[in-house]
Amino acid sequence: MKISKLVVGAALCASGFLACPAIADEGMWLLNKPPVDVLKSRYGFTPTPEWLEAMQKSSVRIGASGSLVSADGLVMTNHHVASDAVAKLSSEGNDLLEKGFYARTREEELKCPGQEVSILWTIEDVTDKVNGAVSQGMSPAEANIARRKAMSTLEKQNQDATGLTSQVVTLYQGGRYHLYGYKRFTDVRLVFAPEQAIAFFGGDTDNFEYPRFDLDVAFLRIYENGQPYKAEHYLRWSQGSNDGELAFIFGHPGRTNRLYTVDHLKHLRDFSTPRRLQQLCQREVEVQVFCGRSAEHQRIGKDELFGLANSRKNLTGQVAGLLDPALFAKKSQEEARLRSAYQQQNPSAAADPWDRLAKALAGSREFSPRQGAIDATFRSDLSRTARTLVRLAEEKPKPNGERLREFRDTALPSVMNNLYSPEPIYDIQQIDQIASGLTYMATTLGADDPVVVATLAGKSPRARAHELVTGTKLKDIAERKRLAEGGAEAIAQSNDPLILLARSLDAESRSLRKRSEDEVEAVERECYAQIAAAKFALEGDSVYPDATGTLRMAFGPIKGYTDGGKPVAPYTKVAGLYQRADERKGQAGFELPQRWIDRKTRINLDTPFNFVCTAETIGGNSGSPVVNTRGEVIGLVFDGNIYSLTTGFAYDDVVSRSVSVDSRAIIEALRNVYDAGPLADEILGKGKAAASAR
Repeated sequence: MKISKLVVGAALCASGFLACPAIADEGMWLLNKPPVDVLKSRYGFTPTPEWLEAMQKSSVRIGASGSLVSADGLVMTNHHVASDAVAKLSSEGNDLLEKGFYARTREEELKCPGQEVSILWTIEDVTDKVNGAVSQGMSPAEANIARRKAMSTLEKQNQDATGLTSQVVTLYQGGRYHLYGYKRFTDVRLVFAPEQAIAFFGGDTDNFEYPRFDLDVAFLRIYENGQPYKAEHYLRWSQGSNDGELAFIFGHPGRTNRLYTVDHLKHLRDFSTPRRLQQLCQREVEVQVFCGRSAEHQRIGKDELFGLANSRKNLTGQVAGLLDPALFAKKSQEEARLRSAYQQQNPSAAADPWDRLAKALAGSREFSPRQGAIDATFRSDLSRTARTLVRLAEEKPKPNGERLREFRDTALPSVMNNLYSPEPIYDIQQIDQIASGLTYMATTLGADDPVVVATLAGKSPRARAHELVTGTKLKDIAERKRLAEGGAEAIAQSNDPLILLARSLDAESRSLRKRSEDEVEAVERECYAQIAAAKFALEGDSVYPDATGTLRMAFGPIKGYTDGGKPVAPYTKVAGLYQRADERKGQAGFELPQRWIDRKTRINLDTPFNFVCTAETIGGNSGSPVVNTRGEVIGLVFDGNIYSLTTGFAYDDVVSRSVSVDSRAIIEALRNVYDAGPLADEILGKGKAAASAR
């Protein structure tokens, strides 16, 4: 479906850039600063501190989003969020993505290699402590380093004092800093996943479209000390929802850019986003070729292909939105108002933050393509492992505050968990991924570039990749542990080809990263902090910050919309699944699993299947629970419609919608398609499963 000016215009209207008759339910809100007055005046609902705490501690971060739905640590998320774990648990002749999985007993639950789940437990505003590390007269780069050191110190102090995995989160692009403390779990086991064919029914054709008919759900379980985690808070199940009912979404939206300046949006439009889209499209074609070589290649590569296709379609929509002049016209009006306010607040400023930021972004074009080309070499698990080992040896001896952020003390447990993960590694996939990265580096920098010449060592990208993968010992966890524990000396003495490659590229890669941090990131942080301050002074600090991959709350009613003059109902039904399968029979992506064909007569075809609501979501929200005002599950977010793809830049509740699996469809499928009655009972709090949970 084409994204037209109607899409962006609607988004701008709802964002307040244009005059609109209706007030939109805009915002991805902090749970420690919810829009209480808006909810009370508009919907007659006041979220109490107790309600918000229960929602916070029932929500989980699992790569994307998820939620606790039983007292025995049962986690609900999307199938496509869990699919990486499902793929790693598969093997030749036992493709769990294709046939699905259900553990009928706790003993049958499968431990997911490398999987982590985190629950946000505490929040503290540490803005003054972070900014207090900056002295007058510091350059932006010096100030950025000082803030990073302060953030690392605060994280370490909090983790030592509480035992919680700690992270300082940057909000308003540097206007505020909050310290989050997480409960972290690494024993996560697969309980249930349907066939990918029903979880992603409609395939790429229906992705980001509506109506939909997907059972995009999976259940995992958190274990603590070898036993199911006894959840202090978890979500109860509802009896369903109704058209017009207020819905809340609690999840971890990845990134929005609504505070971005006009010049920053132009930078995305003209430079960074098209480059990223080009890479995605190129890699998607390569993986399609890889998957077409054999059934085993298809099994190994299809999860990567799904992610690439999803990202490609998402970015295509973003590019279309960024190319609409209406967005920039209205954004320019809003920016002029804010710049005028800033100049009145700071009449003696030599240069305003908008101009300084534009200059920094323009300068980044000089070196960021080279940085991206070198980093592309590390597209595979094995090459990333080599880089991690090389950098771990150099970073770990440094004081905590002086390390790269991903190697600070509070992050090291996750680094080591990934490093020692027993997940399967397939040579054919590793060779393909490394060859792809080497090809991208060579075509971006030129085959005669000294770094390219040294990296390829007189071979083609594929021949060099084959040499690297077949010659490395990093597939052996014991070897990884030996190098990690041996530190700089072990790395220096290693003749492993992937370690040698990572070492050879590390100096220039670090140099380019430092330029990015000093010349762009530092300026962005300083400039956006000033812009945010001007916005606070003009509008108050009750505005929501851009999404940062951390827990947020969004809200809005379940509501259909009009598309091309035709009404789109808010709900689909199971009957529509079979109708669409018949209409698209023979088309890829519309094949029903045999189990759904065989059990059609057992299913209540009137059961609501998917629904839409106006609460806004973006990438990272996948797996977010949708709850009612009682905090009960009414659905599970798995997508947005095509009009939601401009959410990163502007909000729209006219045609943009979040798409969810209905809670009633999940229970109906568990009972009547998968014979998973005990799991349904646990979710509903019934029978023996509920008794054991208590």
